[in-house]
Amino acid sequence: MADYETFEHDVLVIGAGGAGLRAAIEASAAGVSVGLICKSLLGKAHTVMAEGGIAAALANVDERDNWKVHFADTMRGGQYVNQWRMAELHAKEAPDRVRELEAWGAVFDRTKDGRILQRNFGGHKYPRLAHVGDRTGLEMIRTLQDHGVHQGIEVYMEHTVLSLLKDGDRVVGAFGYERERGRFRTFRAKAIVLATGGIGRAYKITSNSWEYTGDGHSLAYEAGAELIDMEFIQFHPTGMVWPPSVQGILVTEGVRGEGGILTNKEGKRFMFDSIPENYRAQTADTEEEGWRYCQGDKDARRPPELLTRDHIARCIVREIKEGRGSPHGGVFLDIAWIKQKLPKAAEYIKKKLPSMYHQFKQLADIDITEQPMEVGPTTHYIMGGVHVDPDKQMSRVPGLFAAGECAAGINGANRLGGNSLSDLLVFGKRAGEFAASFSKLNQHGKIDNDKIDLVVRKAVAPFERNNGENPYQVQKDLQELMQDNVGIVRNESEMRSALERLKEFWQRANRAGVTGNREFNPGWHTVLDLKNLLTVSEAITRAALERKESRGAQFREDYPNKGERFAKTNTMISKAPDGSMQIRLESLPEMPDYLKQVIEEMK
Repeated sequence: MADYETFEHDVLVIGAGGAGLRAAIEASAAGVSVGLICKSLLGKAHTVMAEGGIAAALANVDERDNWKVHFADTMRGGQYVNQWRMAELHAKEAPDRVRELEAWGAVFDRTKDGRILQRNFGGHKYPRLAHVGDRTGLEMIRTLQDHGVHQGIEVYMEHTVLSLLKDGDRVVGAFGYERERGRFRTFRAKAIVLATGGIGRAYKITSNSWEYTGDGHSLAYEAGAELIDMEFIQFHPTGMVWPPSVQGILVTEGVRGEGGILTNKEGKRFMFDSIPENYRAQTADTEEEGWRYCQGDKDARRPPELLTRDHIARCIVREIKEGRGSPHGGVFLDIAWIKQKLPKAAEYIKKKLPSMYHQFKQLADIDITEQPMEVGPTTHYIMGGVHVDPDKQMSRVPGLFAAGECAAGINGANRLGGNSLSDLLVFGKRAGEFAASFSKLNQHGKIDNDKIDLVVRKAVAPFERNNGENPYQVQKDLQELMQDNVGIVRNESEMRSALERLKEFWQRANRAGVTGNREFNPGWHTVLDLKNLLTVSEAITRAALERKESRGAQFREDYPNKGERFAKTNTMISKAPDGSMQIRLESLPEMPDYLKQVIEEMK
């Protein structure tokens, strides 16, 4: 048994995006020792991709907004399978979290009288997104990082966690490696917060960074936590499809919030063709009314381009499948058309959407003030994740907390744009607060060296298989399988086939080999990520098979309608004693009358 370098903290936070940083800040403020592990460099977290804004009912632009409207919008967007308590806490606490960020130095865009400016976004009844141009996620990360630096948090950059360590039922640490030199390290902790983000790298076309390999989902699952809602994958409707230099890169919903329109190859605004019944009363009848809404007319209703992401993604897929798509298999997103409405449209676009303008000009030689973008759905976000207590964010494994995208419950079947950033702040804070409380009530547990030995043997095994399968090829094939068989449109036969093929992928992953040594070896890192990707891919597929209906982001050709028996039901996945993946359906807790009344009032 080798003696690995060991670090000891009261609270260990795995993941340094918005949720991880906010959790670390809160735990540190409670006076406990905090360690923060990031897979890449501090400040490089994928939170920067959330560009449009932070959803919070500040009511700075429209005084009619309040937590009740935000709560009702979130529940309607999630098709009412959200954990209502999380949606309630989120709607109530988001404004304070945004004001706190402002106090810590975030430089928000301003109204004429100096308050935080808010913009329109899909699924939100009123302009609700506090923003910094279209670089909100970046500003949030910078602000949290600058604030966190002064809190005495110990940061471990470029580290990957391979396993959580347990003493009996309780989590007592984590074991991983430092990516640069490949050295193994042990982290002892009384409480652990998972904040590792999403799973986008399980799919071929994604807006997600290379880090998003489902690490937190997989670590929690292996440690005995439950995963909930894994069938609900959000395909953001507007990822670039052409040119190849920008394929998959996100075009913020802010483009549509500022008046951008979706058209097919015939130049038709196809979103007016299909407006869901439960949104009809809130959606504009004419293009003129939609434009007035984007310009802040409080008597106008929103254009159909600002319906929920799941609906827009399906409409785009319909246009492409029926032969009305753009030349490269997408549709057109056009903000340049506002020249017909505004005298200085180009300046307006550059001011409101600076990142979009510069990014696509530099990377693709597309001038968004002059020409439309070719866009299509890109894997963007998973609504599913670790099942946590709505108030404390602890999983069913004592001492194991989760927040942000790797936790689940607030979004139900579909997340509204902008809710992710406020989710990170609200539940990152709560996870940090309750992890610190837990750590004060518990001692460090015993580390099982035999378990560590086993993890190390598995981790270094690929070096003994230098003629084994190429890990990059295994990952590429997996991404294509998930994109084709468990993508936007699903059916039973394709998903059953995917499950069978996933068994083969496990075998291939176990045969994958690498050459060289452990010092910054990307091939080795890819092999180690495969286990996480395969775990989440199987969980997504099993959950999608179990939910025999179409709801939110889950669309099944063989069950195109909502099913009554699934209306108040979540899918729950856990590891069975024999090591297999088991799934069960669980009824949602009954919503209290005062919240039912809020939803009724807001219809």
